[in-house]
Amino acid sequence: MTQTDAPKPANQKRLMKSAARLYAVQALFQMEQSGQTTEAVVNEFLDHRFGAVYEGEEMLDGDIRVFRKLVEDAVNYQAPIDQMTDRALVAKWPIARIDPTLRATFRAAGAELTQGDTPPKVVITEFVDVARAFFPEGKEPKFVNAVLDHMAREAQPEAF
Repeated sequence: MTQTDAPKPANQKRLMKSAARLYAVQALFQMEQSGQTTEAVVNEFLDHRFGAVYEGEEMLDGDIRVFRKLVEDAVNYQAPIDQMTDRALVAKWPIARIDPTLRATFRAAGAELTQGDTPPKVVITEFVDVARAFFPEGKEPKFVNAVLDHMAREAQPEAF
């Protein structure tokens, strides 16, 4: 998402939340790969990624509150989120065996499903879009949709 793609101000808040979700997945991935602390990665993203310029395009600022909450909740509630994700995956593919980007996606989405107040269908749609950003040609977005649907039904059965 770039600033030049930024639409009218009415959509700005929604786009900033979407960007925060994408950045949260990137931050969780980075934490897993590097072993950095939550605080170090959050600060790095806020200082160097939000609004950064890549290939001449300025990236959209993310909603800082949403970004921070997703990352912190994904870390603080990782065990129950991973258990919920495992229940949504087939037995031969536990969360430890799946792609680290997908793992970060499930953790961020799981945090929002269990700790946030966003309707589950919105969370699913938003994180399927995140998966499309990382896997534009693959089957991963459909996989993410199926797993998140299962997770959402477990986390918030009253919403279905």
